[in-house]
Amino acid sequence: MKIAIFGSGGVGGYFGGRLAQAGRDVTFIARGAHLAAVTESGLRVDSIGGDFVVHPARATDSPQSIGRVELIILAAKAWQLDSAIEQMKPLVGERTMILPLLNGMEHMDTLLAAFGREHVLGGLCRISVFVAGSGHIRHVGVPPFVAFGELDNSQSARVDSLREMFSALNGITVDVPADINVAMWEKFVFISGTSGVGAFTRQTIGEFRANPEARAMLFDAMNETAAVARARGIQLSERFVSDTMIRIDTIQPHIIASMQKDMMEGRPSELNEQTGAVIRMGGAAGVPTPTHEIIYAKLLPLENKARGL
Repeated sequence: MKIAIFGSGGVGGYFGGRLAQAGRDVTFIARGAHLAAVTESGLRVDSIGGDFVVHPARATDSPQSIGRVELIILAAKAWQLDSAIEQMKPLVGERTMILPLLNGMEHMDTLLAAFGREHVLGGLCRISVFVAGSGHIRHVGVPPFVAFGELDNSQSARVDSLREMFSALNGITVDVPADINVAMWEKFVFISGTSGVGAFTRQTIGEFRANPEARAMLFDAMNETAAVARARGIQLSERFVSDTMIRIDTIQPHIIASMQKDMMEGRPSELNEQTGAVIRMGGAAGVPTPTHEIIYAKLLPLENKARGL
């Protein structure tokens, strides 16, 4: 299977690196100093599951040079989606699968409009990973997990092939959920809540979950997103938020969400695609989202500053 990793940062670098390490035909799409480092010295991954280096590693900033592929793992930042779609088009052939591992939910409608269900799968991952430097990925927490499936939840040979490929990688949990749409929304409830509250408080997950006021804000934020999901016809368990709060108490206390990390370091973030998306979808569905609105109002000036606005 010929694979392109579109977005070779933390998530794309880790999962693409593991596939390349296993001998799969992987090409990383990168740019600038990151591309130069991967091309010259390989891709270095420091991981709680074991460090490794992929060298030589195939990488390019020209998707056209790769040609058609069987699988695109899309792991760009959600705010880069429109640009990514244009650049991905030369990679898409008749049998190409697109596996999105983005944070958010609105990207699914955008991808489907661009490529259709014949190419787009549902997908998500769980991992705490970031770019530590050019050509250098650091996996600092959360055991790696990836899930995917057909958007109509049907069985298919292509999903089976992905499950077989990822299951061969030691230390990665792989799942084909009974309902991939529910699974994606569960991830969105979690990540939009922890990202927003983490950025609002500027604290690690261990710190803000131990603070009664921040913990209440997190609970309210997740309940708002869960209500939006249910209003959109997603069969989310009524216990999901309470169960997720229990799971949050088991996460390594030093973890910081990627949106929060970007904001704290003065970079453009996924504020619009996470917190903003909950507000937009809530408005469209008639679901109040006051907690997310408070978070968004406080964080938007920081986001605008990072974008030079």
